[in-house]
Amino acid sequence: MELAGKKRMLQLHGLDEFRLQAYENAKLYKEKTKRWHDRHIQQRSFEPGQLVLLFNLRLKLFPGKLRSNWSGPFEVVSVTKYGAVELHKPETKETFLVNGQRVKHYCAEDVDRHNTSVDLSNE
Repeated sequence: MELAGKKRMLQLHGLDEFRLQAYENAKLYKEKTKRWHDRHIQQRSFEPGQLVLLFNLRLKLFPGKLRSNWSGPFEVVSVTKYGAVELHKPETKETFLVNGQRVKHYCAEDVDRHNTSVDLSNE
């Protein structure tokens, strides 16, 4: 009986060591993935007067491959020090506050898409 008791104690200690090693490996994995994600975060800084696009979360309710999740452009009114951005739609005079992670810079081009013509004749 005494030999079986010692063997059982050794098995329990082995399980405890295995559990502690698993916790340590999980901790190392979490730290490594956090470093990877933090390294790939894009830093965006906005200034008043810039044009931005707003990510629309509610469009996911209406599925469609060609539907854009970005709406706008909106004009930046102010930026808080914690990352919130106050936006203003030029057509309406109201302003609203959104999370800075939901906006991206709007790169407008001077292209007149409505008056473009393409000649498709076979000559």
